[in-house]
Amino acid sequence: MKVHAVFNRDGGTFRTMDMKLFAEVARATFEKHGHSFESEIVAGKDIMKALKNVAMEAGEHVLMAGGGDGTISAAADIAWKTGVPLAVLPAGTMNLFARALKIPLELNAALESLATGTIQAVDISTANEESFVHQFSIGFQPQMIKLRNTLEFRSRWGKRLASLRAFTRAMGNPPRFGVCLVIDGVQTERTVSAISIANNPYGQGMLPVPDFADRGELGVYIAGRLTPVALMKLAFTVLTGSWRNNPDVDEIPAKEVELHFPHLRRGAKATIDGELIPLQKDVKIAIHAGELKVLVPAALQDK
Repeated sequence: MKVHAVFNRDGGTFRTMDMKLFAEVARATFEKHGHSFESEIVAGKDIMKALKNVAMEAGEHVLMAGGGDGTISAAADIAWKTGVPLAVLPAGTMNLFARALKIPLELNAALESLATGTIQAVDISTANEESFVHQFSIGFQPQMIKLRNTLEFRSRWGKRLASLRAFTRAMGNPPRFGVCLVIDGVQTERTVSAISIANNPYGQGMLPVPDFADRGELGVYIAGRLTPVALMKLAFTVLTGSWRNNPDVDEIPAKEVELHFPHLRRGAKATIDGELIPLQKDVKIAIHAGELKVLVPAALQDK
């Protein structure tokens, strides 16, 4: 196996590491298992160009992306569109897609698990022309991220603290908006505070992570009109892992979802894998089962 890695030196964990030394450790780990390995270390602003260049290389190879969820999401889009297998190296704050793939979060352990891993087909989803491997969200999450982005942080823990501060500020004024939903052909109209659509339904753990990345099914999560008190209760049930018992949350499995916003305000945002994007008046979300090839630990392939 030939692996070409692109490491985002501005990713959460990488910011405080000796990246040249880490790249040598990565090369030694893969070569120990009979693979060829090369890597490049780039700034966050150059990550897209580097990923595209690697994906377009001639010959069979694996594109490894090292960074946070934004880097991994961008790499997955490129790998999917070029048909190149993707290896996910978790170096961000949450590492949600890596968790879904059961990749260890400690970097040396992640390298070892990938070097002994196998290629598997998993799902990727799209919201109009934007692909995602974790989640498309509207409502409360984009509001919180917009607030978080106004705060300064320089580390993973700093980002987590900024997220908590942003949540506290956003909680006092939960968003409410009208939406027309068409879920697998069934239409409803609602006023809600948040909608999240996951690339595979979430599992039973506390974090919003699917147990399987290849079910071929979306998970649709709708929070009704929330008051600040109801939002606080929802946050508590999320933290305790009991959110499925919260009457303000609906969970619906689906293959395809259409969203229409009759009163979309100027500048409205959505999030794709945690990154803010402009929200369009009409959004069609679909899952593309088994269309993304990823390198996964051998234990996952055996299941």
